[in-house]
Amino acid sequence: MDPLHFCIAVGPLSVYLLLLGLINLRRRPFITTGGRDAMSLGIAIIGFVIVGPMELFLPEAAAANLHQWAWAMLITLYLLSLVLFVLLMRPRLVIYNITGEQLRPALSDVVTELDPEARWAGDALVLPHLGVQLHLEPASMFRNVQLIAAGPHQNLAGWRRLEVELDRAFRKLDGSPNPYGASLMLFGFALAGYATYWLYRDPDGVVRSLQTMLRW
Repeated sequence: MDPLHFCIAVGPLSVYLLLLGLINLRRRPFITTGGRDAMSLGIAIIGFVIVGPMELFLPEAAAANLHQWAWAMLITLYLLSLVLFVLLMRPRLVIYNITGEQLRPALSDVVTELDPEARWAGDALVLPHLGVQLHLEPASMFRNVQLIAAGPHQNLAGWRRLEVELDRAFRKLDGSPNPYGASLMLFGFALAGYATYWLYRDPDGVVRSLQTMLRW
């Protein structure tokens, strides 16, 4: 792999790893939706998609006539497909830097205020007034928990309310940084540093690779 392709592949991924590392190094839990989480991951791997299947299946006639616009259309198609995938996903909340044992008391307090008729069944939770049914899926190794929709009938407004109230409750919590975040940041810096060094070391190779990719 030449330096340009390597940089395209690992550039977005290194930024994603750095951001994820910063999130895990926070002292408080961080909550986001499953859609945002999936979208950020999809953007993180876009470089591998570009240097892999996109370049492999790039129509030669379109590339020869449209040059960079052929790539722009393929990248736009990928992003639109990613948005469609996110829109078709069931509701989900992802909470970083917290364990299942730490989340459960805070979640119980929040749902009691939101819906007095909320009830637990193991790791499953039903909030009938909000129209939300979910189950907890912790990942103890990475210290994050997902609240995943259980069943197709969900109230998106109820999920939004739950997200807002949980975020407000997490502001009062004071935990400890996740050491896993330091590993993510170290790996992200290593990828970004090596890609930058390789680009700087072989500028002529970068120009040739770019001309080949854009069919100039």
